[in-house]
Amino acid sequence: MPAAPKLGVVLFQLGGPDSLDAVEPFLVNLFSDPDIIPIPVVGGLLRKPLARYIARKRAPRVSEHYREIGGRSPLSLLTARQASALEAALRADFDPLIATAMRYWNPTTADAVSRIRGAQLDQLVLLPLYPQFSYATTLSSLKEWNRLYREPSSSNGALPSRTVGDFHRHPLYIETLVDRINATFHHFDSRDDVHLVFSAHGIPLSLVEKGDPYPKQIEATVAAVMERGAWPNPHTLCFQSRVGPMKWLEPSTEPTLERLGHEGVKRVLIIPISFVTEHVETLHEINIEAREVAEHAGIQQFRMMPAVGDHPKFIACLADLVRSAIAAPATA
Repeated sequence: MPAAPKLGVVLFQLGGPDSLDAVEPFLVNLFSDPDIIPIPVVGGLLRKPLARYIARKRAPRVSEHYREIGGRSPLSLLTARQASALEAALRADFDPLIATAMRYWNPTTADAVSRIRGAQLDQLVLLPLYPQFSYATTLSSLKEWNRLYREPSSSNGALPSRTVGDFHRHPLYIETLVDRINATFHHFDSRDDVHLVFSAHGIPLSLVEKGDPYPKQIEATVAAVMERGAWPNPHTLCFQSRVGPMKWLEPSTEPTLERLGHEGVKRVLIIPISFVTEHVETLHEINIEAREVAEHAGIQQFRMMPAVGDHPKFIACLADLVRSAIAAPATA
């Protein structure tokens, strides 16, 4: 019986600080990325000093947020669980190696490159864990990979490589979201008057003006979820996590909750639509900060849908994305 093909899969995520001491250096890495903070700096000479300045100013407040959710980001641990589940899902057909590449913290993209280079692989799939494509997430992660990775030479030529660009309308991803929403409905006294608030991570409008498809893909995801769920409940799309003075996607999440409360809405189910694992943007920004805003505005029941995490249907979605990518033509 022939040996199973050796398959490498690289999972890309933004990453998060694994201790309070790591918060400031994490922020330096984040604000040093021109794809996420597109500030025009001549020659890039001032970008690193500016990133250090912004990180130093923001670190005390951000550290307090992490302290309130346990002293660290859970993103690395939760992504490791996803990687383990995906490896198990692929093992029937492949000898899989799953490497994680965090854009701004550990394990780094360089760590993932080392793991891939050290394995004798037959195929390689690059799988960003961002359902919707954006210059600030997917493109940034892939650019960092391409900067660090060099195709290993072999007797058969370059290692075949495929890339998953997005999966914002994949049926299993949509079904996972619907399952999570239906499960969260059970926490309400009544589901009939629950307002569904889809909260996506925002991006600067400057990226949208350059052609970033992210907002359109977010809208498509929301439309697919509402169609698949077939709920009569009203829904709203808003955006969170704005940084800096630039104009970002609107409406923002907290003003949206204030408006709904003032309009008499009493029950809100908030859906972190662009996040596949819990991290500070869900555990603190939504579940603590936005909750306080909602309660102050008169909303009596506030629930947050858990991220898709390692839900079996989501892992099946990732496995299907890998298999579909392998069936597609390889890229150099």
